[in-house]
Amino acid sequence: MAAADTNVLVRLLLEDDEAQARAARSFLRSNAPLFVSHVVLAETAWVLASAYRFKRAELEKLVEMLLDTEGIAIERPAVVRTALDHFAASRADFADCLILATAQAAAAVPLATFDKNLGKLPGARRIGKK
Repeated sequence: MAAADTNVLVRLLLEDDEAQARAARSFLRSNAPLFVSHVVLAETAWVLASAYRFKRAELEKLVEMLLDTEGIAIERPAVVRTALDHFAASRADFADCLILATAQAAAAVPLATFDKNLGKLPGARRIGKK
């Protein structure tokens, strides 16, 4: 098993640079399953939302698709599914939802946050309110 960084995953998903997408597909074919860490997943969601203007529903569908894609091995998929549940039930961004889901899986809650949206989720506690 090999791993992909954020840029490789984005090229696989969007194919917006033909040469890089071809190289990424070739690497995937030769090294599947391709490991995708939580960090890469969080960065990918951020890149897609900020640079490519993906909407929340599009991000949710994309992460679900990655979880179900043969040849892609997502780090701790049950944690990612919990993060998706948080994401769908809130206005918190995906990375924050993944942080919360990871803390919950480690039985390390409450998760302290200054983030208003994350602080509304069960298991998170907003501190330092203004």
